Amino acid sequence: MQPEFWQACWENNHLGFQLDNVHPMLENLLPKLDLAIKGVFVPLCGKSLDLAFLAKHYKVVGAELSDIACRDFFAEQQLSPLITADGGFTRYETEQICLWNGDYFNLPQQAVAQCQFIYDRAALVALPLMMRKQYAEKTLSLFKSRTRMLLIAVEYPEHEKEGPPFSVSQSELADLFPLADIKILAQVDLTGCGFAKRRFAVSKLIETAYLITFN
Repeated sequence: MQPEFWQACWENNHLGFQLDNVHPMLENLLPKLDLAIKGVFVPLCGKSLDLAFLAKHYKVVGAELSDIACRDFFAEQQLSPLITADGGFTRYETEQICLWNGDYFNLPQQAVAQCQFIYDRAALVALPLMMRKQYAEKTLSLFKSRTRMLLIAVEYPEHEKEGPPFSVSQSELADLFPLADIKILAQVDLTGCGFAKRRFAVSKLIETAYLITFN
C-alpha cells in the first residue's frame, strides 16, 4: 500500500487493525523467550499498546509513518515526549520509548543501534507482496546476524479476500528471509472470529507467531 493509503486511515480514523489490548501472543510468549536484551524495535508500530507493554521491560524503538499515530500514542499513555527533527524523520522520545516518524524504508541504522530484538505484529501483513520483499530487505539491512524477530502473521485463502492484512505463509517467510531459522511458537484459529476489529468472510483464518533468527 502506498503511504497515502495509511495516512488516510489515520486521518479518517479507519483503524480496524488497532487492538484495544496488548496482543495476547506477545503477553504469553515474551516471558518464555527469556530475552537478555536492552532494546526492542517495533516496525510500523502505529499507536499499539504493545509498545507500552514492551517498555515495561526494555527500551523500545518504533518506526511509524503517521504523525497522528505518534502523537496519539503518547497522549493516550499520558506521556510528554521530547520532539526533535532528525533528517527526514521526527523523533518522539521519552526515557523508555522513541518513535521515529517517517518512511520506514529510509530509516537510518542509528535508529535501531541499541535494539537486539524485533517485534512485528502488523507490519509485514500490512504490505502487498512486492513491498513485503522490500520490507524484508530493509529489515535485514538494519540488523546483524543472530538478531531475533517475533513476527505475528495471518493466513487465509488469498482468493477469498483482498488485503490488508495480507495472508503470509511460512513458505513465504522462508523466501523473504532465506538464510533465517524460522520456528512456529504458537497458532490460533480465528476462523469466524475476525482479526483485530475486523471480521473477514473467509473460510479459514489462522494467526501464527513465528520466531525468526537472522543468519
